[in-house]
This record gives sequence, C-alpha cells and structure tokens, in this order.
Amino acid sequence: MKIMSVDFGDSRTGLAVCDKSEFLASPAGVIEEKNFERCIEKVAAAAKEHGAEEVVVGYPKNMNGTIGERARKCELFAQKLSELVEVPVKLWDERSTTVSAHYYLNQTNTRGKKRKAVVDAVAATIILESYLGFRKNSV
Repeated sequence: MKIMSVDFGDSRTGLAVCDKSEFLASPAGVIEEKNFERCIEKVAAAAKEHGAEEVVVGYPKNMNGTIGERARKCELFAQKLSELVEVPVKLWDERSTTVSAHYYLNQTNTRGKKRKAVVDAVAATIILESYLGFRKNSV
C-alpha cells in the first residue's frame, strides 16, 4: 500500500511516501505554508498527487505520554485532512523524530539553508519508517 506521512509544522510541513511494497520510505518534499487551512489543502493535494492509500500524521505526544497543545493541533489537522481525502488518516506517535532528523543531518554534514529546507521531510521519513516497521511487525 502506498502511504504518505506528514510532519505538520506551523511554517513548514514535511512529507514522505513509501513504495507500494512498503519497503522504502523517501522524503517527498516540504510545504511552506503558515495558514492552517491552506496547509491542509496542500497536503490533501499532495496525497492525491502521490496516490496515497493512507496518510499518517505525526502525533507529537509529550515524552511522558500526555497530550499537549501541539498534539491537539495535529489532531485537528488530521481530522480536517480526513474530510478532504478519501483515504484513512491516522495519527502516529512521533516523539523525538525531529531530534533524530537533526542527528541524521549532522551525520551528513547538512547545514544552513539546505538543512532548514529538508529537516521536516527527513522527520516525515522517520515517522513513516517507524509506522512501516510497526505494520511489518504486527502482520
């Protein structure tokens, strides 16, 4: 199944997609949009463009498992996105994915403007890899 993941942010939203075999997750770009509603519309359009059969939205729970303001905003984002796409939209725990993305970019010595441009897509890829691992291990 082709799955798209979303790392929603207030200014930049990262996207990643996997192949139909669910083997390889790849960055699919960054949407630079500060308007909440327009961002949702752009993500819905990207899901259709990529032929996504499911969308996974990163769910940034607090480290102790509680739901904070950011997670609530992602809940609303996922709910509104589900109204615009004809495929399932799920929330997926994304604790520490942005930290991991920065770690990977440090390893590849990606700095400055280039880093800012790709960190959200890398975080979306990490979210998707985590979700794919769960699907593989739960079948």
